[in-house]
Order: sequence, then structure tokens, then C-alpha cells
Amino acid sequence: MNSLKSNALEPTAFELRHMSRGAKIARLLPVYGIPILLVILIIAFSVLLPRTFPTMLNLRSILGDKAIIALLSLAAMVPMMAGRIDLTVGYGIVLWHILAIGLQTQFGFEWWQAVLIVLFLGAMLGLFNGVLVELAQIDSFIATLGTGTVIYAIALWYTGGRQIIGSLPAAFTDLYTTQVFGLPIAAFYVLGIAVVLWVVTEYLPVGRYLYAIGANPRAAELNGIPTRRYVLGAFITSGVLTALAGAILAAKLRIGQASVGLEYLLPALVGAFLGSTTIKPGRVNVWGTVAAVAILAVGISGIQQMGGAFFVEPLFNGVTLVFAIGLAGYAQRKRGSVRHKHRPVTDAPATPSPTASRDDTSRG
Repeated sequence: MNSLKSNALEPTAFELRHMSRGAKIARLLPVYGIPILLVILIIAFSVLLPRTFPTMLNLRSILGDKAIIALLSLAAMVPMMAGRIDLTVGYGIVLWHILAIGLQTQFGFEWWQAVLIVLFLGAMLGLFNGVLVELAQIDSFIATLGTGTVIYAIALWYTGGRQIIGSLPAAFTDLYTTQVFGLPIAAFYVLGIAVVLWVVTEYLPVGRYLYAIGANPRAAELNGIPTRRYVLGAFITSGVLTALAGAILAAKLRIGQASVGLEYLLPALVGAFLGSTTIKPGRVNVWGTVAAVAILAVGISGIQQMGGAFFVEPLFNGVTLVFAIGLAGYAQRKRGSVRHKHRPVTDAPATPSPTASRDDTSRG
């Protein structure tokens, strides 16, 4: 059962070859609209706030604070490729950051053992979600909402409503506090994972299979793609990335608290949905997700420095989520008409060229 549909809208090399220069710019401008808007916002805030915005301190703050949201957005993106949604990215981080601390302070585990246990449990939660969605045929929205609520209840039971506090080794807190080239190491976690996911989703068969499943699971199954196996793998990947984000959050906060973490759910979903409107419009993609998180971070940082009220951030995220989902839905509906409009008729060969076939296949 699908919660989402994944379709591509970016122009193919075949389409671009038959366009004029002006038509290419007009066609590509919406594709790269968010990265362009990101640059415009950075320039605008730098001019308006010359003493506070274009500073290394602000850059470190944005990268450090939003790295966890970026990891959760990438975690949410993977099941979305297969047309499923995973709400446990927001609930899971609550339990995982508490466990990462509790296993060390209350059960005496080494920090690396605690992190490995949390990653393993994250994978198991992802597997359980995949089983509910693929074997029990429960809609992924309902299934992950249910499991997410349960693990949140477990977090409340474990903490008893109190904070989990204790002495943590420096090697564990260094997972967040270390700086590389003057920048938070958490930003490099995001960069490394984004590069790996980009290679897997764009250049390996598994990525194309996931997009094919997201576009039409029945057609993918008839073409011999083991849809159940890939969907399970997508949920397991999402669970591991969420657990990693939880461990990093624990290294950042140094206390475990059940009331911390749920606020990451909405920004993570916003990043993944908004990312589907750029770079590869019409489908979720790695660099679109990273660009979406970046523009949210820059926008909120600039607005807050200009004196925005405390409720600006959730308001900004909520409005952006509605806008992103609406824009993604509009892009999918326009997909067929846009391709037909820009495909030449008189010069087109009777059968698709090998290049065009590869492009279409790669776009799921």
C-alpha cells in the first residue's frame, strides 16, 4: 500500500538538446529554484545583517544545529523513494538519544558499545516498520505513526518523566563537539552520508529500483524487482540513520529527556518534501533534501536575527511543508503535459534513442 508517489519531472538530455538557449534557461530555472533562492537569501541577510549573519560563528551555529535535522531528513527520504513514509524519524530520536546516555550511565556500557546497540535497535525498528507495511499491508503513515507512538511511550516509561543524567566520556561527547577545519564535525557526517546516498540512488541499481517501486509498485514487481526486499531495506536504512541522529543528539545535549526530539519531526519531513521540488523535481532526492534543509536553516536564522518572535520557526516550517506538498503534487500532475509540450515531433526518431532510454530509466 502506497502513501506517496515518486515521479521525475526534470528535463532529460534528449529534451534539452532540442531546446533553444532561452527555453533551456526557462526550463532549468524552476529545477534549481531552491538553490538559487538559497544564494539570494544568504546575500540579502548578509547585506541586512552585516555584523551577525555573514560570520563564522553564525555558520558554525547553523551547521551544528541543523545537522541533526538534515540527517533525519535524509532518513525520511529513503522510504519516500519507495513511496512510503516513515514518521518514526521523529519519535525514534527521542528514545535513541535517551538510550545512548542511559546505557552508559545506568548500565555501564562503553560509549561505542552504547552507540552500536542503539544503531542495531534502530535497524530492528526499521525492519519492524517494513514488516508492518509490506507483510501486514498497513499504510506506512498509519503503521509508523503507531510504532512511533509506542516507542515514545517507552521513552516516557523508561525516564519516568525525569532527565537521564550522568558522567559521559569525552570520546562520546566528541562525536558532536569536535571541529574539522573550524566547522562542526556533525556537518561532515551529513556530507559523508549524503555523498553515499547520492551514489547509491543515482548510480546503482538499488536506487533505480526504489524509484521504480515508488512510481508504480505493481509495474516494478511485474518487471522482476523484489519490491518487498527493497522496501524492507529502505525502512532499515531509515531506522539506522535515525538512530545515528539520536546518538549525535545525545552527544550534543549530554542529558536524556523524553520531551526533547519530537520537535525534529516536522522540519525533517519538510526537508524531504521540499527537497522533492528541486534538483530532481517530482521525486525526493539527496541534494534537493540537503538544499531544502539549508534554505530552512538560513531563512529561520535570518528571520530570528532580525527580531522574529519565538513562534516563527514552527510557523515557517508548517507553512513551508504545506507549500512543498502542494508544489510537489502540482509538479507530478504536470509531469506528463510538460514532457509532451517540450518533446519535438518532427525531428523525433521513430524509436527512442539509447540515451533517451537511459535517461527515462534512470528517472524511474
